[in-house]
Amino acid sequence: MVDSRGDWWDALAKVIDDAHLVRGDQLPMLLDEALDGLGMTGELFVADLAQVVLTPLRPGSAPQLSVDATLAGRAFQLSEILAGSDERCPVLWVPVLDGTERIGALRIELPAGADPDDLVLRQRCWSLSGLFGHVIVTKLPYSDTLHHVRRTSPLSVASELLWQLMPPRTYACTNLVVTATLEPYDQIGGDGYDYAVDDHMASFAVFDGVGHDVMAGLTTALALAAVRNTRRRGEASLAAAAANADSLIGQHATDGRFVTAVLARLDTATGHLAYLLAGHPPPLLLRDGKAVKELAAPRRLPLGLRPVRAPVGVGGGEENLEPGDRLLLYTDGITEARDLTGGFFGLDRLVDLAERALSTGLSTPETLRRLTQAVLSHQQGRLQDDATLLLVEWSGHGHEALLPRSVAPPSP
Repeated sequence: MVDSRGDWWDALAKVIDDAHLVRGDQLPMLLDEALDGLGMTGELFVADLAQVVLTPLRPGSAPQLSVDATLAGRAFQLSEILAGSDERCPVLWVPVLDGTERIGALRIELPAGADPDDLVLRQRCWSLSGLFGHVIVTKLPYSDTLHHVRRTSPLSVASELLWQLMPPRTYACTNLVVTATLEPYDQIGGDGYDYAVDDHMASFAVFDGVGHDVMAGLTTALALAAVRNTRRRGEASLAAAAANADSLIGQHATDGRFVTAVLARLDTATGHLAYLLAGHPPPLLLRDGKAVKELAAPRRLPLGLRPVRAPVGVGGGEENLEPGDRLLLYTDGITEARDLTGGFFGLDRLVDLAERALSTGLSTPETLRRLTQAVLSHQQGRLQDDATLLLVEWSGHGHEALLPRSVAPPSP
């Protein structure tokens, strides 16, 4: 039964057809029905926003699993299909992705005697897992249950707002990977990020609103929306996007609020990078696993503080990237994180840890997740300010580490 293409097609078709009307809390039941005809059982586990634990989507079906200390977590970290077993049957742990955004892990209990190393079986389990990854994300806007299992603590109102505005934390195509992390994920005040990729142009940005309250979140939301709105009107100029944010924040944030930001556009065909610094720390350029420079063009004032008649060119810079280069954008909550003695995390430590993480050959999202954990450890797990990292990799191979290597092409 495991090897029958017809049975697998029926299982996939059932998920596709029934997903139109299924609720988010009914996804475990849909998985049961899909796997029943294959003689298998399974459980869906969803990662929390901090990417620390995996929680079963079916209430009470299993304990939470650590991302750092379990086979399920390792499948999530490496985006690889891993084999295990229990007393009854062989088991596959399959990463659950939406595109390249890591959603969780799928446990599939195989029939007795099935070979968990069979490449065709792995490919079909991967197809099923990917389908559920897409379905989970399509149900998120309508399901509080799906949001609840992704939170280990309640979100502040500002966090609730900003998480709804930002795109998925990871995106990849054949020559680009963009990935981001934000902490404390449940108490974000004014940090945010944005990106978009079309044709050969990638736009990305990091924002840091002054303050750590709802108004900080609202001001950052205005800046993000203004930049995004400029871009979606077909205006490529970073200066124009910044000016739009200046105007919008100036009109609506009347208490002197502002947002520091890095705005950037990368031509993925040539590697030409244009960037604008609005009172924000300069990005780091990493090449061959080493930080080679800061992109430190002259900065303009933060968004919202721009004098109306100031020259528009200030704050802009250009750089020509080489294949394999990475850009690391960060907010000052990273470098200014303090330990118990008051010592800053600092730029040198960030550079050192980034270089070491890159040397492991891990995927870009996993590299960034571990960097974020290092910052949290420095401050005993709780940050005093928002801390955001965004890593951009311009490479013809970076995307390959985001998908399982241990699968075969689909059978014709």
